[in-house]
Amino acid sequence: MGHHLVMGVLKDALTGAPLDDTHDERYRQGLVRLLLAEKGYDKADLASRRTLVVRADARSGKLAVDLLVELEDRLTMVVKYGPGSLVTRERPALAAGRLIAPYQVPIVVVTNGEDAHILDGANGKLLGRGLAAIPDRPSLLAVRHQAPFHPIEADRAERESRLLYCYEIDGACPCDDTVCQLPESGPETG
Repeated sequence: MGHHLVMGVLKDALTGAPLDDTHDERYRQGLVRLLLAEKGYDKADLASRRTLVVRADARSGKLAVDLLVELEDRLTMVVKYGPGSLVTRERPALAAGRLIAPYQVPIVVVTNGEDAHILDGANGKLLGRGLAAIPDRPSLLAVRHQAPFHPIEADRAERESRLLYCYEIDGACPCDDTVCQLPESGPETG
């Protein structure tokens, strides 16, 4: 439950599972409904709350990536929700787009549920603003067919993991149950 005001239970628009009814969850569910009803995605195209493990030296943690869009067996868009300023959330969302798959996810969306920044996953360039600018299914399918899906090199993945750890895990509120710091491990050998 964490530090959020829980107003009851709501039904996940994607899975039908019961979820705590919080302000943040209402925004997340609104995003799912937007993708399904207005942007033309099928439920089979979407995955929610996929766990991502990130590391910084011996420290590691887990966080959930809010929404992923997979078209023709390729993750093509990452949607990262967070309340407040979008600009401060762009860099960690780009890192998630470089770690959630073994290749560069081409489109990264950062949203607070009321506004959105649509970013080119490879270079972070702002492609559009606003919820209306989130690509619909036909547009994203065109991206899917043109994107190179370059693999992420190991040293780049390590840097992105450190960055995401610092943004999302290291400074997380102790009562935030959307992230989890894992017990420290000893030095890696190998």
